[in-house]
Amino acid sequence: MPRFSPEEQTEVWERLASGQSMRSIAIRLGRYTSSVRQLVMRTGGVAPPLVRKASSRFLSLAEREEISRGVLTGLSLRTIAQQLHRYPSTISREIARNGSVLSYRAHAAEKAATIRARRPKATKLALNPALRAIVEAKLEEKWSPQQISAWLSMTYPDNKEIHVSHETIYMSLFVQGRGGLRRELHKSLRTGRSQRRRKGPHPYEGQGHIPEMVLISDRPAEIEDRAIPGHWEGDLIMGRGKSSIGTLVERSTRYVMLFALEKPTAENVRVEMTKKIMKLPAQLRKSITWDQGTEMAQHRQFTIDSGIQIYFCNPRSPWQRGSNENTNGLLRQYLPKGTDLTAHSEEELDAIAEELNNRPRQSLGWVTPLARFAEVVATTD
Repeated sequence: MPRFSPEEQTEVWERLASGQSMRSIAIRLGRYTSSVRQLVMRTGGVAPPLVRKASSRFLSLAEREEISRGVLTGLSLRTIAQQLHRYPSTISREIARNGSVLSYRAHAAEKAATIRARRPKATKLALNPALRAIVEAKLEEKWSPQQISAWLSMTYPDNKEIHVSHETIYMSLFVQGRGGLRRELHKSLRTGRSQRRRKGPHPYEGQGHIPEMVLISDRPAEIEDRAIPGHWEGDLIMGRGKSSIGTLVERSTRYVMLFALEKPTAENVRVEMTKKIMKLPAQLRKSITWDQGTEMAQHRQFTIDSGIQIYFCNPRSPWQRGSNENTNGLLRQYLPKGTDLTAHSEEELDAIAEELNNRPRQSLGWVTPLARFAEVVATTD
C-alpha cells in the first residue's frame, strides 16, 4: 500500500476535523482503517502543517548567491544589504552563522538553513534533563500539564530555563519522537489517552422521581457566587457491577472528600454521607447540591439527621454541579471505570482525596484546595 500523498493527508485531517470516523475516511480514500489510524497516531491526533512554505522573511537561495558573489568581490555588507533590500544586520547574521566572509558559500548556507528549519525540533524537555525530571515526577503524581506549567512559573519565577508551556508537555506525550518524556506517562493524564481527541457530548441516563425535592432554582443566591464556604456538591462514581464511591466537593475551595459504599442504595448513601460530613465544623456544612439520582431518595431523613439542606439539579444539567463533575473526572485517574470500587478502603480513599487536594487548581489561582480549605477552617475556629 503506497504512502499517503500530501493531498490525501490533508483530506484525512479535514475530514477528521469535520467529525467523520477513521473508518468512513478509509473507505472514502480506498485505504485500510488501520492505515488511517497509523497516520493519525504518528502525530498523537494533532494535525501537522503538511505543506511548508518558506516565509519571505528568510533569505532565498538566489539571495544567498548574491551575498556569496558580493563578499568574493569585496563589497561591504551594507552595500550587499542595499542591493538585496535587506537590513545589514540580516546579512551580518547570515555570514556569521555560516562561517565567515572568507568561507561563505551560498549552497552550503542554503543546506544548513534547510536543516535548521526542519520540524519538529527537539523540545525544551528533550534538551533539559533537569526540567524533564521535574515534569515527569509531577505527571507521576497525576498533575495535569497546565498545573505543572503554572507551578513551575510560580515556584521558579526567575529561572526561565525550567519554565515550559502545558502545550509543550502535551505534545511531548502525544507526538512520537517529539522528545523528552517517557511515552507511558500519558497514562497519568486525566483521560489516560495517548492522542488528542475532540470533546463530545455525554449520554444522559434518566433518573427516577424523588419526592419533595428542593430544586436548584430555590437555592439561596449566596451559594451561587461561592463567596461563603460550607456549600458542597455531591455525586457517586460508579464502578464494575454496582460498586460505587461517594464524592463531596466544597464549592468555594474545591476541597474533596470521599466515602466508601457497600452498595449505592439510598440508605447506604444517607448513612455514610452523614458520617463523613458530620466530622466537619458546623460552619462548613450548610448545603449539598446533587443530581436527581434515586440514591438520594432519603434526602429528607438526611436533612433531619445532619441539618444540611439538599438541593437538586435540573435533569440533563451536569454543569449545575460543575465543581463535582470536574473533580469526578480527576478522580478517574485513581478510580478507573470498569474496576471494582469496593476494593478501596476508607483509608485508601482518604489518601486519594489528600493527593487530589494537594494539586494546585487554576480556579484557585494555582493554590491547592487543601491550603484554601485550611484558611477557611482557621477562620471558623
